[in-house]
Amino acid sequence: MDRQEDNSDDRVATSAATPASGSWLRRFLSHDSGPFAQFVKYGAIGVASTLVQMAVFYLLASTICRCLGPDDWAVKWFGLPAVELSRFVRGLRFAVDTALGFTVANLFCWLMNRAFVFRPGKFVWYKEFGMFFGAATGAMVLATGLAWVLINWVGLQTTAAVIIEVVVSFLVNFIARKFFIFKG
Repeated sequence: MDRQEDNSDDRVATSAATPASGSWLRRFLSHDSGPFAQFVKYGAIGVASTLVQMAVFYLLASTICRCLGPDDWAVKWFGLPAVELSRFVRGLRFAVDTALGFTVANLFCWLMNRAFVFRPGKFVWYKEFGMFFGAATGAMVLATGLAWVLINWVGLQTTAAVIIEVVVSFLVNFIARKFFIFKG
């Protein structure tokens, strides 16, 4: 008999926890979720945006605008096709593939940041959009330039340059978005 009472208490506790979980999720996804949740959401969207950018980059780098050398990690790990190119041409193609991946990923990122991370409305949407892409472009140019130098002058692998480009872009973009573009 005690056992039946325990089970019924468990059902009550479980059903009471379910609405709270939905409420917690709504608060977490809202713009009023607090700085820690904001950073977690920014990071998650950043990871998703990075995956979008890298998917576009590697699709182009292995098909239309090939830039992966035979010693590249992506060639070895995933069997992507390699091409023999001079460092200069490989660096230029890397920049083209990065720019196209950047464009697709940043459209996705802007939409997700407005919806879940930062409070929009500091500027009208088209000015915010322009500033978002402007800051992202500045970060991408800086990071891609650094990666191009590392590929062209140091001989760094393309995939290693992609990792450096992602880290530099992430840091520059967070600062610009948090303090200058959105309401915080």
